[in-house]
Amino acid sequence: MRIEKEIGSAETIGIAGHVRPDGDCVGSCMGMYLYLKKVYPSARIDVFLQEIPEVYSFIPGTEDVNTQYQTDVEHYDAFIILDTGKGRTDGAEVFFDNAKIRINIDHHISNKEGTGDINYIYPEASSVCELCYGVMDPEIVDKNIAMALYTGMVTDTGVFKYSSTSKKTMEVAGKLITYGFEFDKLIDHVFYEKTYKQMQLLARAILDSKLILDGKVIVSVTDSKTMEEYDAKGSDLEGIVSQLKLTSGVGCALYAHQLSDNEYKLSLRSDGSVNVAKVAETFGGGGHDRAAGITMQGDIDDILAKVIAKIEESISK
Repeated sequence: MRIEKEIGSAETIGIAGHVRPDGDCVGSCMGMYLYLKKVYPSARIDVFLQEIPEVYSFIPGTEDVNTQYQTDVEHYDAFIILDTGKGRTDGAEVFFDNAKIRINIDHHISNKEGTGDINYIYPEASSVCELCYGVMDPEIVDKNIAMALYTGMVTDTGVFKYSSTSKKTMEVAGKLITYGFEFDKLIDHVFYEKTYKQMQLLARAILDSKLILDGKVIVSVTDSKTMEEYDAKGSDLEGIVSQLKLTSGVGCALYAHQLSDNEYKLSLRSDGSVNVAKVAETFGGGGHDRAAGITMQGDIDDILAKVIAKIEESISK
């Protein structure tokens, strides 16, 4: 698949990713945006994302992102949804539905069929950024596009150590660094560096954590009071669940943070002993075998009890 062949002679193009965008979502959306700006210099191209976490603001073009989900385009000639199905794109879903050409590129097993007219879905891929490079002409890709795509690959593979990392992943990453950006500094910035606020929140999450199920599972919750205390956003909590997972003897980490009065975002990580994608799907979430997420409503103790019961069931099989 070559993306410009699918888009054709479009004059208006929309791009969107999932709510609470992570590195792969931002990287793929911005990489695609920068690429299409080169292929279609006279076209109107809009990117819709809920926010751009500060850590990814170095990517060129992020200042152009539409976070209000408002547009004067009645029907986009083409609309691309990346790193999710259309149901998790917030206000962009209606733009996608009304577009003439609807393209969905994703690597989540929970979206195995895709939600577009044209679907490029490969659950075995390390990231959507890896897939995006595969649908682009390498001769058109430049330093900024490569940098955006590398960002998503680094964050979604845990600097190439997660099980989703394949020979192809490393080959694509190797090709991207030939475009000339400082990949070592990029890795430090997007994966290892934390603000003081983020370090404090991580420390609180570790201090408040509990080991359960004979030490095989670690659980922690950040409530809205703590979020307010640190004036924190959801993006400030990125990476906490992975850090919890590094606890010796732990096979599965469950981290929740409060979104509103009775709504919580749950992140799950596993070493393979628990298929967290299946656990998440039980409650309307999704993801990968070793990394998944859920948004649930209700009392946090009830929510945790239900999810932990599913995790325990998975462990015992």
